[in-house]
Amino acid sequence: MDELETPTASNGYAVYASRLSRVFGSLRAVQDLDLRVEPGTLYGFLGRNGAGKSTTIKMLTGILAPSSGSIELLGVEATDEAQAAEVRRRIGVVPEDLALFELLTGREYLDFVGTIYLLDEAVARERVDELLEVLNVGAGEKQLVLEYSHGMRKKLALAAALIGDPALLFLDEPFEGVDAVSSRVMRDILVRFVERGGTVFITSHVLDVIERLCTHVGIIDRGRLVYEAPLSSLEGRTLESVFIERVGDAEGMRTELSWLREDGI
Repeated sequence: MDELETPTASNGYAVYASRLSRVFGSLRAVQDLDLRVEPGTLYGFLGRNGAGKSTTIKMLTGILAPSSGSIELLGVEATDEAQAAEVRRRIGVVPEDLALFELLTGREYLDFVGTIYLLDEAVARERVDELLEVLNVGAGEKQLVLEYSHGMRKKLALAAALIGDPALLFLDEPFEGVDAVSSRVMRDILVRFVERGGTVFITSHVLDVIERLCTHVGIIDRGRLVYEAPLSSLEGRTLESVFIERVGDAEGMRTELSWLREDGI
C-alpha cells in the first residue's frame, strides 16, 4: 500500500483550530479552543460528558458552524465555503449521531458512499468487499441497517469513513458497543492508517483504549482545553490520574450508596 500524500496546514499541522467557540443561547459549549494536531498523529480528545467533545468534532467536520474562530484541515481553510468541498473529500467521519440509511443493506450503503466519493466502480467494489470482510459486517450482504445492533452500526460507519481513502479521520466514540474482537481489528486498522501517514482525531470515554492506542492526548473541560501532551510524557503516571487531576478530584466526590455500605449507615 502506498504512503499517503497528506497535505498539511501552512503551519505544518493536519488540524489547526484557533480560538474556536460555539454558543447555544446562554451556554458556551466550546470556548476559545486552540488545537494543534500534527500529521501522522493518533490524537485522543478526552473530557467528561457534556465537556464539548462532540461539539468540537462537529465544528471541525463542518456539521456545525462555529460561533467564532478559524479551522484549517490539511492545508485548507475549512470554514470557507468555497474550499469546504475540497477538504471534505479528504476526511472520513464517524459522528456521534450515526446518520445511516436504514432501509439499505450494509453493502448498498457502502456502494452509495463510494459513489459520493466518486470512486471508480471496480475500486469501490473491491473496497466494499474488503471492508465487509475485515470489519466482520458479513450480514451487510442481505440484512438492512435497520436491523443492525449498535456495534454493527459503528463498524459500518467506520467502513464508510475509510472507503474514500482519507488523509484525516474524525472518530466520535467509535468503539462504543463494539465487541472485543472487532475492537482489536479496528485498533489495528487505525494504527496502520497512521503508520502510512494518516492522522486520527478520536474521542472515547474508555481511557484504557486511548492510553494504548494514541500518541497524543488533549483534555477538554467546560469547553476549554485544559491539558495537551504526548502520551510518552506521562512518565509513569496513568492517563486516568491525569484526567481526574485536570477535570475533577475524585476525593471530593460522593462515590458510594448508603444502602450498599457494610454498616448500613
